[in-house]
Amino acid sequence: MLRIGRLTVENLTKECVTDNPRPRFSYYLESDRENVSLKSAVIRMNGWSTVTEDQVAVPYGGPELEPFTRYAVTVHVTDDAGETAEARMDFETGRLHTPWTAKWITDGSYHFKEAKISPKTMTFRKKIDGIREVKSAKLYVTALGIYELQLNGGKVGNDYFAPGFTSYRHQLQYQTYDITDSLRDTNELIAVVGGGWAVGAFTYKRRNRVYAKRQALLCELRIVHTDGSTEVIGTDETWSVTEDGRYRETEFYNGEVYDAAVDYDQISWRNAALEEVRIHPEITAQYGVPVRAHELFQPVSVTRAKSGMLIYDFGQNFAGVICARLRGRKGQRIVWKHAEILMGGELYTEPLRTARQEAVYCCVDGEQTYSPRMTYMGFRYVGVEGIEEKDLELTAAALYSDIEETGDFCCSHDLVNQLQSSIKWGAKSNFVDIPTDCPQRDERMGWTGDIALFSPTAAYNFNMSRFLEKWLRDVKSEQSRGGGIPMTVPLVRVPMQWEIMIPMAVDHWGDACILVPWAEYRARGDRDLLRRMYPVMKRYIGACKFWAGLFSFGKHRRIWKLLHHYGDWCAPGIGMWAWMGRGKWTATACLANSSRIVSEIAGLLGEEEDAAYYAKLSAETSAAYREILMEKDGRVRPEFQTAYVLPLYYQMLSAQDKKKAAAHLVRLIRENDYHIGTGFPGTPFVLFALADNGYGEDACRMLLTDTCPSWLYEMKVGGTTIWERWDALREDGTCNTGADDGTGGMVSFNHYASGAVGDFLYRRIAGIEALEGGYKSFQIEPLMGGGITWAKGRVITAYGPVSSEWELKNGIFTITVEVPVGTVCYLTMPSGTKRTLGSGKYTMSEGKQK
Repeated sequence: MLRIGRLTVENLTKECVTDNPRPRFSYYLESDRENVSLKSAVIRMNGWSTVTEDQVAVPYGGPELEPFTRYAVTVHVTDDAGETAEARMDFETGRLHTPWTAKWITDGSYHFKEAKISPKTMTFRKKIDGIREVKSAKLYVTALGIYELQLNGGKVGNDYFAPGFTSYRHQLQYQTYDITDSLRDTNELIAVVGGGWAVGAFTYKRRNRVYAKRQALLCELRIVHTDGSTEVIGTDETWSVTEDGRYRETEFYNGEVYDAAVDYDQISWRNAALEEVRIHPEITAQYGVPVRAHELFQPVSVTRAKSGMLIYDFGQNFAGVICARLRGRKGQRIVWKHAEILMGGELYTEPLRTARQEAVYCCVDGEQTYSPRMTYMGFRYVGVEGIEEKDLELTAAALYSDIEETGDFCCSHDLVNQLQSSIKWGAKSNFVDIPTDCPQRDERMGWTGDIALFSPTAAYNFNMSRFLEKWLRDVKSEQSRGGGIPMTVPLVRVPMQWEIMIPMAVDHWGDACILVPWAEYRARGDRDLLRRMYPVMKRYIGACKFWAGLFSFGKHRRIWKLLHHYGDWCAPGIGMWAWMGRGKWTATACLANSSRIVSEIAGLLGEEEDAAYYAKLSAETSAAYREILMEKDGRVRPEFQTAYVLPLYYQMLSAQDKKKAAAHLVRLIRENDYHIGTGFPGTPFVLFALADNGYGEDACRMLLTDTCPSWLYEMKVGGTTIWERWDALREDGTCNTGADDGTGGMVSFNHYASGAVGDFLYRRIAGIEALEGGYKSFQIEPLMGGGITWAKGRVITAYGPVSSEWELKNGIFTITVEVPVGTVCYLTMPSGTKRTLGSGKYTMSEGKQK
């Protein structure tokens, strides 16, 4: 039987409110028959219909949509055998640029000029009485700052940190909340607005007031009455405001202070004032993914430290908040402190730098609950002061963007399975509205290099479509006229650090504008994403080419040394200046690779002249690397792993030169007892560089090495997320804070970049690799080695689930594969036997090959 397994509007299966005038529809099919393909689909909506064979991001092409309107889309499909299926989904349009009748409001008497701290938290209130019979009531809300809403004492919505972090100078999201069932005859609407990213202290230099001098709120309540009339109640001077509310302090770095004893009817309120905001972004219905609470953790142990502090171990490092159920008394003050590791049985907070990571709660009498709403922490361990263990029931909730898990991997090696778990948790912890670097210290910024290199792994494990589209919109907005991309997006300029203040071309970091949409296209198949980012890619490659050629001649014009590079960032055994000193190798290889990818993208988009131009640029850069940065025998001076990994993986070398470079790489790795020697740029690809050049067993041995530095060393000593430094926790039990290598105390135990090895687990160990965007065609070719006897990989693609499950037992290799409707799988068995498979589920076996 044929059925539609999934239908989305704007990559959502439900709760879609969009301001896109041409919303996009995607769907995939399921069938109990084999070799099924789609013959045609009819998509209907609002009197418009289209017949198509496309399944990914099919745009609406009918009459202009009305704002504040509910629409239904239906998809009717027919397969090659004449079977049919149909699915329907409802969604809503948002404002569609309807002018706001509400006004920006603030506390006009509050003037905030102190440096390096966050502002007092504003609480706004509006009492709404005499509402006639209601058909529907919806709030449309945004803020400069982050906000929380309460209606009649209950929380509105499930989101944290709305309206989210965007390039506020260019775009600002608003949220829509249906409160129809919550309205009463007499209503009290409370909006708490903290400094957040726009006004609060942010970056490791603790800049504040980056986008606004103080918080501001914009809110409309639109009520449709049963008689068809519409009433709009918006923010204006009739709203009240105070800084004496229950949220006494709110900041991402320092945490939150909450006083439950504050009575809103007993504190001083004043009329709100209209605010003249200094930026004028496009205000659009939420197009990203809201941050929400997910897994709930119970403590695995509770101990009392020598300091007297109660220490709760939650068994997992993650980003989130505590959830407390307690018995207290009025005036009692309870403090929760957070850390990733313990030293000597106490919380180890030195890696936090200036961040306090504290939640403070001032009690009322009796039983009560508390969980922070205006901050989050990165932690495994929580220290508690001010309450006895018997009076406290403590759990903790993971907070991250509401991304769907789409991939899973496991195998016969327990530490590799822990690595896969750590990769996922490192990503969840850093996908908090933007792709951050870490969730705990005074940073949590949108570093471009981390996500550039991790995006293929992210796209296996999660449906990243809305998350990355939102962030890439900011990348596009923040690009400089010269083509440079900021080191962090959204851009927040850091004083006295010119490389962060000025958008520029920096290898692998700036290349996020190419590598991220390319990874997302490979995973989801939305060609329009490439089209939207294509002008950004071209300008960026132009900037790279400019800096490579400046003051250079001949083939040296393709050796990229200027202006700033992070080089082999975080490579073990050397310091910051040595990492950066490898920049001409990493940058030149990056220019060759990104030019090749842009050439391929140009071909997909029908830009044939561009495709030829960028292919030529890539070939010239590859030739320059080979002739100038490598010796005749393929050796690099000085030798380091990344210098071989990049040209091997980036397809820069001839077949003969690949053999030479691979031989030098494997020699280095064997001499290093299979320990990792790569930094950020080389780490995702070092195992591919080995396995794809005849050294599969060496790749597996390197993966399974469990002494420092290695992936499995981190797992063996108890890591539950990926570390920033390979030796963040040294074998002698001390912490490497980077105090002596020029990084100024840079160490995190939850830094997902090196988890990019997850790409190898899926593409080589499980063997699943897309050949066309969205897995329209794909290959399965597992790599066996290292004593791994079975592996399972599964990915929910744009066309449905793809899976590979293999086992080697008693000399017999057996594999079961799953192929979605309308796709083609090219299976290669260990013997080299090849099979072409249409949709269905298949199991095949063969004898062990020598």
